[in-house]
Amino acid sequence: MSDAARTSRHALNGPQITAKGKVMGIFSATARNLFVCLSFFLFLMSLAVPLGPVLAQSQKPVAQSQKPAVSYDEKKRQANDIAVTVVVSGISCTCARFTEDIRNVVNDLGPDGVRVLPVLGVGGLQNLNDVLFLKNMDMAVVDEDNLRLLKKKDPVLYANVEQRVQYITKLYNSEFHVLARNEITSYDDLKGKKVNFNLKDSQTEVTADTVFNALNIPVQRSYYDNDEALKRLMSGEISAMIILTGAPQATLAKVKKEDGVHFLPLDQESLQNHDLRDLFANYLPAEITHQNYPNLIAEGTSVPTIANRALLVAYNWPENSPRYKRVAKFIDAFFGKIDQFNTPSRHPKWREVNLSAEMPGWVRFKPAAEWLAAHRNQAVSAKSDMLGQSSPELRVAFEKFMQNNASSSGRNTLSTKEREMLFARFMKILAESKAEQAAAR
Repeated sequence: MSDAARTSRHALNGPQITAKGKVMGIFSATARNLFVCLSFFLFLMSLAVPLGPVLAQSQKPVAQSQKPAVSYDEKKRQANDIAVTVVVSGISCTCARFTEDIRNVVNDLGPDGVRVLPVLGVGGLQNLNDVLFLKNMDMAVVDEDNLRLLKKKDPVLYANVEQRVQYITKLYNSEFHVLARNEITSYDDLKGKKVNFNLKDSQTEVTADTVFNALNIPVQRSYYDNDEALKRLMSGEISAMIILTGAPQATLAKVKKEDGVHFLPLDQESLQNHDLRDLFANYLPAEITHQNYPNLIAEGTSVPTIANRALLVAYNWPENSPRYKRVAKFIDAFFGKIDQFNTPSRHPKWREVNLSAEMPGWVRFKPAAEWLAAHRNQAVSAKSDMLGQSSPELRVAFEKFMQNNASSSGRNTLSTKEREMLFARFMKILAESKAEQAAAR
């Protein structure tokens, strides 16, 4: 073999000889790395294959759960179809507590339920005006004299108000509270003094105006809310504050005799120089008791005053309209559960509720009248046991009888003690009469 041929062959074979130590080493390392990468990739792929269906299955319920059960428009319709509104006075008013009790018992937030929405108003005439003129106001707690006062205020505007706003039921009696400093012993002592009439146009202001005009006692009037008025009464800035509401009233329940204040009596005995016949013709004889305010009134005693009936009223929507049906549905739920309100957890004034009580000058809302006609026995049983306690309705009837008897006979008005003795005897005779009737059956 020639030298050139051997050189050429060496050139061809040389790298292969030396590659074992150098060139082939590089190729082997690269192959190993590639093999490791491919193996790891195949391992990941093997994991991903069985996880795919699992992930798909786990994601499917999530997607389904995010889908709304009902549409937005349907949910909006359901929310509005069950809601009824009730305008009440301030949050410390007995009417607000009553409406809260109604809400707690009646509320059913299901698609076909009833939802009561209390609305804080001003009170009195304004509550009635709100039901009459404000949009979407279904009901309100107002006072019995509101129709008479509005008709007197504007005979044209309120000419047929009793056809547009009608009563569902009488709720409770609102007592006329006058809390005065101890140096004030009677209404006459308030002449020229600073007296708070509560908020302007509230029921307290309306009734207080009637009372002080009837007594012909001029005072310096202020219009603070109850909390602010109590603060100013304690400091001596004002001499008295007035609240017309069902006793016990939350703000007044906090007051103690040691605070230097007391309730003023409103009756013929304490106001002998005044003619109270007009007041007692339009308002109920009433009393504020030790049970109402144990920190202010001594046990076994009471303070005579007057009261106004608080009513639950409704706007008279067109018959069979959606809002008419909504209020009718509320009445069915409320009246049907009336027995659930006479429990210790509810306001004690529920004992005064009489669903079937008639209100002179007012028209009963048709769905309420129809319910009472269909459930007459239940409505009667819902009344408190009038023979087991000094019922406000019986007391009113008794006081009116005594007043009429005094007027016809010309005899002076009996003292509070004499009236109490006669009333106790009256209750005893009535109870004996009921027992005899039960025995005869």
